[in-house]
Amino acid sequence: MYERSSADELVNRLRDEVKRYSPGEKLPSSRALVERYRISPVTVSRALARLAAEGLVTTRPGAGAFRAGPDPRTAGRDTPAGDTSWQELALSADATADAVPRSVDASGVLVTLAAPPAGVVEFNGGYLHPSLQPERAMADALARAGRRPGAWGRPPVDGLPELREWFARGIGGSMTAAEVLITSGGQSALTTALRALAPPGAPVLVESPTYPGMLAIARAAGLRPVPVPVDTDGVRPALLADAFRATGARVLVCQPLFQNPTGAVLSAERRPEILRIARDAGAFVIEDDFVRRLAHQDCGPLPPPLAADDPDGVVVHVGSLTKATSPSFRVSALAARGPVLERLRAIQVVDTFFVPRPLQEATLELVGAPAWPRHLRAVAVELGARRERMRHALGLALPGIAAPHLPAGGYQLWLRLPDGTDENALVAGALAHGVALAPGRPYFCAEPPAPHVRISFAAVADLAEITEGVRRLRAAWEEFRS
Repeated sequence: MYERSSADELVNRLRDEVKRYSPGEKLPSSRALVERYRISPVTVSRALARLAAEGLVTTRPGAGAFRAGPDPRTAGRDTPAGDTSWQELALSADATADAVPRSVDASGVLVTLAAPPAGVVEFNGGYLHPSLQPERAMADALARAGRRPGAWGRPPVDGLPELREWFARGIGGSMTAAEVLITSGGQSALTTALRALAPPGAPVLVESPTYPGMLAIARAAGLRPVPVPVDTDGVRPALLADAFRATGARVLVCQPLFQNPTGAVLSAERRPEILRIARDAGAFVIEDDFVRRLAHQDCGPLPPPLAADDPDGVVVHVGSLTKATSPSFRVSALAARGPVLERLRAIQVVDTFFVPRPLQEATLELVGAPAWPRHLRAVAVELGARRERMRHALGLALPGIAAPHLPAGGYQLWLRLPDGTDENALVAGALAHGVALAPGRPYFCAEPPAPHVRISFAAVADLAEITEGVRRLRAAWEEFRS
């Protein structure tokens, strides 16, 4: 029987079996289930991961699986659940009229947003561990900001002038504060940019692989993502030109610096070529410069943003502070030249009015404090050390799936798995061994060329946890391959 079919059958059997256990009672061990149903350990791991996702069981690394307790959200309710089946029709009634049906799928984003169970090594995280966040500096900045005159009043809809100026200086070139809008995090800025530049049903060119959150935005807006492959030097110009000609697209979304998930940097030779190709196509380039402040100590000088080399308004720039601070420090900027700026501003105002003034004031306090450059230097040293520990540990423990490219910035490695590997089964098996990974499939908008996983080193506590996580991953891999 196929592995997936076996897992589905086991899930159905265990759903009934779990009901016979009391909340908190331990289920049979994985080995016992393997022997009872004569199936592989991978099938058991996948089935238990499914049941855990459904809230029926909880898994504890090294201890086993247990029946979950009652859902606190429904505890104490005596009234029966209502009939919500009518919503299926209501939510899909207009889909047939869309050229490209909208689909809201947050699964690829939730992989990095949802906290793993206690005791699990978080190799799937997309944010700095609390020990790396400038918590004291942020708290001090927020306290000082709250005492500023007018700090709790209504800010300008475009953002505080001083903060817009700070972002403009960071972009460089001839960018001015008047061409910058303050937004609530990079995800919000990307949503605004895509809505402004592409009508529903339109194609939008994206790097392949790319950030799943951006793909989710595009699909939710009824856009059609079209992949353009990247290599270690970034998006490939010849394929980009072919894609513009074949699709008539008017938007490219790219991450020129430490691309997610590959870590690639757009080469100096390709930068002007990408801008020329887009300009010749009459298209915009949305530059997602999300991780500029997470360069590693050994990185060397960073290339400027694409927007700094673009006087013609081809580039719509998105810059964010969230990755270098905290998941809750959601401050970013949209920068653009020409008539498109007014469209971006209108959508921003309609969607969110403005970014809360206390947060903008706190941002100015933070980036103007001596603690800010010290924080960035410390993070650069720590992330470089973590990358090297991850590289070394993977090379020793799992030489068959080591990273083909070692980035000089960012927080993850992109691992190509051997052909034929079921990456979802590996991810489920790894979780059963106490380590959380991000599967590669959500990073592709079309058929992936090979199986991958993304493995992050930013959300773990320290170097020792990286070593332990790789040890658990090796155990999962050996069980998976057996």
